[in-house]
Amino acid sequence: MEFVKDLRWNSHSYTSDLVEQFESQGFQSTELFKVSEVMYKMWTEKSKVILSFTSNMVTSGLRGLFAQLIELGLVDAVVTTAGSIEEDIMRAMGEKFPLTRFGADDIELHEKGHNRVGNIIVTNDSYMKFEGVMKKMIDKIVEEKSELTIVEFLDKLGSQLEDTNSILYQAHKKGIPVFCPAISDGAIGFHLYMARDRYPNFKLDLIGDFKKLIFTFSPDDKKGIIALGGGVSKHFALLSTLINGGADYVVYLTTSTGWSGRLSGASTKEAKSWGKVKDDSDSATVIGDVTINFPLAAFRTLEKLHIEARI
Repeated sequence: MEFVKDLRWNSHSYTSDLVEQFESQGFQSTELFKVSEVMYKMWTEKSKVILSFTSNMVTSGLRGLFAQLIELGLVDAVVTTAGSIEEDIMRAMGEKFPLTRFGADDIELHEKGHNRVGNIIVTNDSYMKFEGVMKKMIDKIVEEKSELTIVEFLDKLGSQLEDTNSILYQAHKKGIPVFCPAISDGAIGFHLYMARDRYPNFKLDLIGDFKKLIFTFSPDDKKGIIALGGGVSKHFALLSTLINGGADYVVYLTTSTGWSGRLSGASTKEAKSWGKVKDDSDSATVIGDVTINFPLAAFRTLEKLHIEARI
């Protein structure tokens, strides 16, 4: 039987020391320790891993950690949403996102051309600069090839970036597919629409991406899912495991709960009823702010892998 233990800091503590104490803390801290353990197992047992996340996480500083996981060879595919693509490119362009307050005066922000995401600002100026850069990037792509899957299109965007903290840059460098099934749901959708006006033969193939997603895994592969947040990115990632016998290792981190029936709050236990997650899988779910919980779990796991000379 496990018992609650008192949390203690010492002068030689690392992130791993803190998270390991979470095992005996209770509540969500215990689940956070489990998340770290499951990620350790999926990476040490050479699973193929899909990382899914929503765009608000790229608005935050998690962008750099996602890029680093790709750079370290710990991710085999990424699934995300349109805002992630836009803001990854904006940051790669050198744009900075100011911090504000959750209780900021939104009418005043609107008058200044400041768009609030929680306590982060993305300015209209950043979107205007993004528009100019996207036009040039899309023009260059279409001149080479006019019909692409979205994965191919995003890879070519990544090839034009030079920021090591960029998700698209690292994915291109490592040959990792980035899926964005709802790519038109954002500013980038408008730029794609304008590109179609300039180039009537320009086409993006979503169905081709679905084929690639299905064959990311085989039924014989060890399969891992790291799902941060919910919505279309989480669902699209889980389709790959549903078709290929279920995931062996799964972690969910979200602020949603399962009582409404939304996928965003659905637990790994619920996923077993669909066959997305195997009955005997190692899995864990943490309810809480991903910008706090995921770095804690990931840093502890990375420290452990580094000590063992695995990365």
